Amino acid sequence: MVKLLVTTLSGDEKPIDVPAGGSLMDALRDQGFVEGTCGGAASCGTCHVYFANPAKAGGQTEDEGYMLEGLAEYVQIRDGSRLSCQVPLTDALDGLAIEIAPEA
Repeated sequence: MVKLLVTTLSGDEKPIDVPAGGSLMDALRDQGFVEGTCGGAASCGTCHVYFANPAKAGGQTEDEGYMLEGLAEYVQIRDGSRLSCQVPLTDALDGLAIEIAPEA
């Protein structure tokens, strides 16, 4: 199991345990934290999150970078901004703190 600390839009911190596999968006959507409207195609931004330690999540995909650039007009993009649909849910994320970003 991968342990994550999720900060909700209301500022509440919720620890969750999720099985590795799939994308981070799948786990966050299943827990009710994000919508993931496009199903993981990096084309909607409804799974945007902020990582406290962005290096732990790996680098952005090209499509993800373009989507985040497009969101910048509507929401705050930070150094730790990622689309959770583009982050594989692996044991390497264990202990990671994630903040749910507001939707555009």
